[in-house]
Amino acid sequence: MVSSECVPKELLAEIEGKKQEPFQLSFRDGNYLYICVGYGKQETGGYSISVKDFYLTDSSIAIDTTLLGPKETGNKKIPGYSYPYIVIKTEYIDAVVIFS
Repeated sequence: MVSSECVPKELLAEIEGKKQEPFQLSFRDGNYLYICVGYGKQETGGYSISVKDFYLTDSSIAIDTTLLGPKETGNKKIPGYSYPYIVIKTEYIDAVVIFS
């Protein structure tokens, strides 16, 4: 996973444009492939994303993620909207990305 400071500006702009709704995308930048999964607008903060599976086959790269809700904090919710997404950076491989 990559922090936003290490994500190419063009990809950050694309994510910004898509973040209101769930999205899945891949992006090539030179010798690197960025695989992104977003879960759209959430009513509170505190969400995280778990990568359940990430592997390479002969012809594809497969990724399976899940959105994890905020930790229970009694009746308190973390105020404000959030737009959880994850970016995975890997060496560029000429393969189809399959999102599960």
